[in-house]
Amino acid sequence: MKKLYKFLLNTLPRPLLIRMSYIFKLIAPMIYRGNKVECPVCDKSFSKFLSYGSSVAHRENVLCPYDLTLERHRLMWLYLRDHSTFFTEPSLSVLHMAPEQCFLPKFKQQKNLTYLTADIESPIADMHFDLHHIPLDSGRFDVVFCNHVMEHVENPHQCLQEIFRVMKSGAWAIMQVPQDMTRETTLEDPAIVTPEDREKYYWQKDHVRLFGRDYRDFLKKAGFEVQEFWLKEHLEPSVFERYRISSDEVLYIAKKK
Repeated sequence: MKKLYKFLLNTLPRPLLIRMSYIFKLIAPMIYRGNKVECPVCDKSFSKFLSYGSSVAHRENVLCPYDLTLERHRLMWLYLRDHSTFFTEPSLSVLHMAPEQCFLPKFKQQKNLTYLTADIESPIADMHFDLHHIPLDSGRFDVVFCNHVMEHVENPHQCLQEIFRVMKSGAWAIMQVPQDMTRETTLEDPAIVTPEDREKYYWQKDHVRLFGRDYRDFLKKAGFEVQEFWLKEHLEPSVFERYRISSDEVLYIAKKK
């Protein structure tokens, strides 16, 4: 079962995985009944989470079997819930690029949001377009989410500038990326082209770069002011273990003046 799970996770096309996940989430919670780990997004507890990731970036006990959150989703949720006005601001216009399944139904139900989702191919998105050229008016959105996208695109600078363009003055964005904090600068080598090499050096076969500690500079170059949010300054170590979140992961809040 475990081998089949890994095989499907690493070989099936993303749109098909998204569709299959709705079936999977009906079965997995029954298999992982327990109270050792907890997902703050779905508020459910389990004996453990599922494993996730390629052979290079594989992690055990990280994928919620019900709403399919990973560490980065639970980190973002805790920030939004406990350290932002996302749920309490009277009216927010939100663009959610590459919408995550764990957030989609919750955000759609929020009466304070005018909520638009987009992706280049996802079957659950409202619109489909290339992030390099967003077909939307400038200065439209109060909040933008665009997580784990910039490692896939041809030109991250252009994509970040496009996101900056469609944001209102005073708006903010969360745009997480896989980030190797042991690297000072982003690794992007035109000689790394095969799926095998991309997985080895970029952590996944469809990545075209691996961001280093300079990802903040990418955001600043696009015009953003950047605030670092460290959850470890707000939670006890035992909570990190129960939620299965890394205490060393930083969340960048990118703001437009």
